[in-house]
Amino acid sequence: MLSPKRVKHRKMQKGRMTGAANSGNTITFGEFGLQATTCGFITNRQIEAARIAISRETKRGGQMWIKIFPDKSLSKKPAEVRMGKGKGSPEEWVAVVKPGRILFEIGGVDKATADAALRLAKYKLPVRTKIVSKADLVSADAPTNAAE
Repeated sequence: MLSPKRVKHRKMQKGRMTGAANSGNTITFGEFGLQATTCGFITNRQIEAARIAISRETKRGGQMWIKIFPDKSLSKKPAEVRMGKGKGSPEEWVAVVKPGRILFEIGGVDKATADAALRLAKYKLPVRTKIVSKADLVSADAPTNAAE
């Protein structure tokens, strides 16, 4: 499972997830990707489950890149514990995901295989996602010359 080797502080505050992703929102390595459309926390177990689903569906052909890393610790208090007595112990590592963030990329496989693999992976994740291709994102970012 993914987790940081070391961190400065064991326990972290949850923070806020407002706005869209301004980094990691383009496909850089592969041809197809899984893009988040809502915000949320993705745990290291969910990332691993999606990774296994993609690699099994592609029969380990082509290449896959994981573009998110769980570097935030979430703490939880045990069940049926009274209020107070400090913050709970760190239980899991999560990646903070904002809308527009590319979660996984696939390259070296045809469109049908990539579509099937990414569809299986998106069922494993707690955020809404859509499957995008490099051509889709490039054409969406290109400025239109409607004024001329």
